[in-house]
Amino acid sequence: MTAVELSIIAPAIFASLLVLSTHIPLGTEVLRRGIIFIDLAIAQVAGLGVIAADGMGWEPQGLEVQVAAVSAALVAAWILHWTDKRWPEIQEALIGISFVLAATASILLLAGNPHGGEHLKELLVGQILWVNYAQLWPVALLNAVILVAWFSLREHLRGFGFYALFAFAVTASVQLVGIYLVFASLIIPALATRKLTHGGLRVACGYTLGFIGCTAGLVISLLSDLPAGAVIVWSLTVCAWLFAAFICPLLLRQATKQTDLRRDPTPTPTEN
Repeated sequence: MTAVELSIIAPAIFASLLVLSTHIPLGTEVLRRGIIFIDLAIAQVAGLGVIAADGMGWEPQGLEVQVAAVSAALVAAWILHWTDKRWPEIQEALIGISFVLAATASILLLAGNPHGGEHLKELLVGQILWVNYAQLWPVALLNAVILVAWFSLREHLRGFGFYALFAFAVTASVQLVGIYLVFASLIIPALATRKLTHGGLRVACGYTLGFIGCTAGLVISLLSDLPAGAVIVWSLTVCAWLFAAFICPLLLRQATKQTDLRRDPTPTPTEN
C-alpha cells in the first residue's frame, strides 16, 4: 500500500473507530429492547434534516446544517419515545413507517435537484474515504460526552434520555459513513455477540470485530476501487459470521469450564 493510500485510509479508520465507539454499546441496547430499525429511522430523519438544510443553501459542513440534522433527529426521537409509551405493541411497525416517510420525503425534496441522485447515494453509503481530521475532532468530542453519559447514567436512561442520546450519536455518524453503515455497525456486532452474557467481554468482542471488519473493508475498497461504505458492510458481516460461528463457541465453552470449576473445584490431595 502506497503512502498516498495510507494517508487516505488513516482518517477513514479514525472515522470508523469513532462510529464504533458509540454504536457498539448502543447497538447492544437496541437489540435488547427489540427496536432494531430505530437507527435506520433516526438516521434517515437526520439525513432529511441535512437535505432540507442543503435546499436552503446552507454550507454542507456549516453549523446550520448540524443544527438542522440534530433538531430533526431529536424530534424523531421524541415522537418515537412517545409512541413507545402509548403503543408499545406496534412500536417496531411505527419505526418502519417513520423510516419510509423520511426516505420518501428526502426523494421529494431532491426531485428538482439535478444532483439529487448523487446526494441520495452519499446519504445512504457515505463518503468515508474522503473524511478529514477537521470533520472528525468535533465528532470525537461529542462521542466522548455520549460515552461518559452512557456508561455513567445508563440505568437512568430509560425514557427519552436514551432516545435523545441515540439521536445525537446517529446524527454524528450518518454524515460520516452513511445510513447503511450506521445500521450495520449498530446491529451486526450486537447480533454476533448476543450469546455472550458477560457485558465487558461482549463489548470488547464487539469493538474488536467491528474494527477488523471496518479496516478490512477499507483496504479491500482501496484495492478494488469499489464504494467503501458498501464493501465495509459486507466485510463487517463476514467478520461477524466468522466470530459467531467459530470464536463465540470457544469463548462460551471457556466460560462454562470456569463456571464449573468455581462450582465444583477439584480437591487437592492431602499427604498421609
